[in-house]
Amino acid sequence: MAASIESLFVEIASLEEPIEELQTLKTAVLSIPVSALRDTVSGLRLEVIFSLLNTNDREKIELCVDILGRILLALSPVHLAQNCRVELQAGLKHPDDTVKILALTQIGRMVLNHEAVTEIQNNQDILREVIQCIKGEKMTVAKEAIRALAKLSHSKAGLDALFRSDLLKDLKDVMATSDIVRYRVYELIVDISSVSPVSLGYCANSSFISQLLGELTGDDVLVRATAIEMVTTLSHSQHGRQYLAQQGIMDKISNMITGAKSDPFSSFYLPGLVKFFGNLAIMDSPQHVCETYPAFQNKVFEMAIDPDPVMTGVALDTLGVLGSTVEGKQVLQKTGEKFNAVLKRMSKLASGGATELRVRCLEAISLLITLQAEQQTEDLLVLTESWFHLLSNQPMEMIRNISTQPFPELHCSALRIFIAIAPQPWGQRLMIGTPGFMEFIVDRSTGPTKEAKDAKFELVGALVSSSTAADILGSQHYLRLRSYLREGAYYVTAVATVTTEGAD
Repeated sequence: MAASIESLFVEIASLEEPIEELQTLKTAVLSIPVSALRDTVSGLRLEVIFSLLNTNDREKIELCVDILGRILLALSPVHLAQNCRVELQAGLKHPDDTVKILALTQIGRMVLNHEAVTEIQNNQDILREVIQCIKGEKMTVAKEAIRALAKLSHSKAGLDALFRSDLLKDLKDVMATSDIVRYRVYELIVDISSVSPVSLGYCANSSFISQLLGELTGDDVLVRATAIEMVTTLSHSQHGRQYLAQQGIMDKISNMITGAKSDPFSSFYLPGLVKFFGNLAIMDSPQHVCETYPAFQNKVFEMAIDPDPVMTGVALDTLGVLGSTVEGKQVLQKTGEKFNAVLKRMSKLASGGATELRVRCLEAISLLITLQAEQQTEDLLVLTESWFHLLSNQPMEMIRNISTQPFPELHCSALRIFIAIAPQPWGQRLMIGTPGFMEFIVDRSTGPTKEAKDAKFELVGALVSSSTAADILGSQHYLRLRSYLREGAYYVTAVATVTTEGAD
């Protein structure tokens, strides 16, 4: 096979229109594992294939990109940096986006190798072209450029190359192209800043972070909404949160939530503000966030009863996230009737309306009433049981009715509520006390989809693994559940058929 690949290269180099030979070469290189291909292609004249990219023939470009993509992957990043740098740099300026992406992907490999990256850093022209790709028309090209530059910034030498050289001016010039491109650069800056406190320092000292934070209070509400998403991503790292706190951003966002009442366009950015604090609560402490920024919690409750489904959906997601932790449950419980009113509203939403909102509501309820075995103190069990009973006078029937409706996503979301209460003694007592419920659990004819079968299997597993289930459910039901578990999620009962001689 090695000999045939080499001979194909020679043949292709001698032909003006080697389409058939390129197709044969593509088949050959794709048939060899990358590890085995390395020795075969390391001595080949790749410029033969690179030169064929200088055409408007779409088929030829596609074949060359497929061939080079496979061959270059087999070669080491150092080999690429030493032997293919000029061709890859030319690829960054190619009019075809697939060629640009090919070049950017390989440069992304090179910048992660400490030997190869030195070659790249010593040639700023190639990095300058990568920066120019951020303003490419196609988002796929821009994303690959962002990815390559973010990888470059994993080392101090890479950070110095990007932020302490002429490239910084190139990055700022590209940023000024348009709102869309500006936010692509912000995305890069947030990616880099999230790596370490040192990388955040480079970005902050270059004024990018302060510029992003200034966008939070800009006149354009759509720009403001995008800025809050970026700032939320920045808050995912501990050093990012510390920096934002030092800059007073938490207080600023809290004030923005308060001021949203008087802004007729606040619906564009308010969900993002709430998501920011929801993320912060999980990363740090629900109690600290809710007590320090009461405007956040009050707004979540307001949004939960808002007729706007967008606002309601964000509130439901946030309540689910908050209530997924013990501390969050306790914070919500402290609000008393405020949260009880929200739970009753959630019950109505879960029972009727748009399917997507019902699913989000059911998911939130399941998170709110989930208690792992190690969390099951007497007080918390009383809490989750009281919340479950606030949903309806007959909450078991309510959730079971939802699970029997002909919507697979509703069926699975309703089952997740049963999964949530299954490990809790009060949940088991409700199950055994609800006529027909134990039969419903082991009935394999309900929920024909894979997701439904998996959810039912998880429900059975949650019951069987509970230390209280055997006593509460009784040995007969418990043994049937164990049998179900042993048979597996996709067990099908064999049905015997009898053929009568002479029958039609």
